[in-house]
Amino acid sequence: MNKIKNITHTTLSKQWGTLNRIDYDYQFENGAWKRLSRESYNRGDGAAILLYNVENSTVILTKQFRMPIYENHREEGMSIEVCAGAIDHKDSPLETIIRETEEEVGYKIKNAKQVLTAYTSPGALTEKMFLFVAEYKQELKVDEGGGLASENEDIEVLELSFSKVLEMVENGDIVDAKTIMLLQYAQINTLLHS
Repeated sequence: MNKIKNITHTTLSKQWGTLNRIDYDYQFENGAWKRLSRESYNRGDGAAILLYNVENSTVILTKQFRMPIYENHREEGMSIEVCAGAIDHKDSPLETIIRETEEEVGYKIKNAKQVLTAYTSPGALTEKMFLFVAEYKQELKVDEGGGLASENEDIEVLELSFSKVLEMVENGDIVDAKTIMLLQYAQINTLLHS
């Protein structure tokens, strides 16, 4: 991109992730250059998965507390989502989601199909989400899930009918973007019958 130059980074915070202020010169369509400043939060990339059971027409979701949502709308603080996690530098998105599936929901899957890749908030976050689907069966359940105590996770595992979760999207009980994208993928591609 030759419409951007003189980029400088200032680290504002380096706690759970890194918050940077990025200053840069940007050339607009009319040819004018303007100095701009944006904040960008980098917590790495992530992977998420919709686990579905064709025979029962059910999906596995999680329910957990999310402070940023609570801060914005307290009544939505308990978020219903697909299983997901941050990608460690040494792992691939697939390795990450296989590990997270066992840790969070207690199912030991061997493989998953990547169906989408998306930035969920490109104006503020660097995070790229790798979105997967995989079938689950009861014989793949190895424990109760719930997340890792060492990561301060307190996750409720939900097994719900596909028709119920589509209603939950419609009525605003599910507001998480990655979850909505994967549920709509399943609906468009008729992975399950509602």
